[in-house]
Amino acid sequence: MPQGTLEVFLEYAKGLENTDFLSDMDPYVILTCRTQEQKSSVQSGKGSNPKWNENFVFNVSEGVNELRLKIMDSDAMSADDLVGEVTITLDALFNEGSIPPTSYNVVKNDSFCGEIRVGLTFKRQERRERSIEEDFGGWKESSCTY
Repeated sequence: MPQGTLEVFLEYAKGLENTDFLSDMDPYVILTCRTQEQKSSVQSGKGSNPKWNENFVFNVSEGVNELRLKIMDSDAMSADDLVGEVTITLDALFNEGSIPPTSYNVVKNDSFCGEIRVGLTFKRQERRERSIEEDFGGWKESSCTY
């Protein structure tokens, strides 16, 4: 498994199912990469077609193979509503290094409810090989013969 940084460019969503009946919804996105979670800004009153144009950075370590996006509707008087979710598998990204902004289907209860456009970049952190000196704590063995 690769180690490094995952850069996520959250561009926009379109055609989202409006969860507010009397007004336009206020969508935001919760991005989750294993145990790391970040939240986008709330697009107040932007309804079904919000634009974020925001960047997020995650540290990738062993066992990370997907990025989850949960689109929520911010509500002042009640709990925030789930608009839909997307799970992006990262295997192709680890091989390619970057995936240009691409549209992904947003799903809720196994039903299509819009799309979200996201760009991904992976910057690999090279693992440094240990030298023989490090194995001996910096001490070098003498090769002197008598």
